[in-house]
Amino acid sequence: LLSGAHIPLSGRNPMLQEALGIRPHVLVLNKTDLADPCRQPVSAGAGLARGRAVVTALLCVSLQIVPLVAKLVGNSPRYHRAESTEYSILVIGVPNVGKSSLINSLRRLHLKKGKATTVGGEPGITKAVLTRIQVCEKPLMYLVDTPGVLPPKLGDMETGMKLALCGAIRDHLVGEDIMADYLLYALNQRQQFGYVQRYGLAEACDDIEPVLKHVALTQGRTQKVKVLTGTGNVNMTMLNYPAAAYKFLRDFRAGHLGRVTLD
Repeated sequence: LLSGAHIPLSGRNPMLQEALGIRPHVLVLNKTDLADPCRQPVSAGAGLARGRAVVTALLCVSLQIVPLVAKLVGNSPRYHRAESTEYSILVIGVPNVGKSSLINSLRRLHLKKGKATTVGGEPGITKAVLTRIQVCEKPLMYLVDTPGVLPPKLGDMETGMKLALCGAIRDHLVGEDIMADYLLYALNQRQQFGYVQRYGLAEACDDIEPVLKHVALTQGRTQKVKVLTGTGNVNMTMLNYPAAAYKFLRDFRAGHLGRVTLD
């Protein structure tokens, strides 16, 4: 259980809390295996009208979430006014945080059935609110998958960059080169220098160009281009800096640059 003071801010929609009101809800923090262990949320007292579960893997989520949701909904006065005893739950969050993966995990664990909703490693896979998906028999529980939602206006530029680095915003909307530059700044600021060894740099660097150069060299990110000369066109092999920036971002998201918490 978490206290509000320890919940990361960049991924929280400030309008969502107001919309939820006192409705019982469960906050799942995913991918904590990629977070800095020294900066992860710590245990604290429970809220009066909300349940918040922190997990380290989807399997752990799946084991906890059904009894927790059943308890929260069962204690709600609105539930006792309904004739139906089934549970209908909306899954909501920023893009690309694993909402569909969570639903599929619950189905596999409790119903022994395959995935019911498409998943992917980029935002925008779920494009519409889906019909109810059964994830448990006892108690009878349905989940509704939704497209990722973000506030209509982000509070500041740095919040937007953090969300982009985590894959909540499509890379091309921000620019891989800009994101790579901010990522290097963020890593250096937190003294996370795993990129130095991974890409064969002599030391930490605050200039993105030499970093991308080493990424391109060590990862084989090159491209063939035609150069017009006095004797005609000549094919040359050059370093592909956009591909290197994309690889830099992918390595960060996969945890290859160390366990980093941006908030």
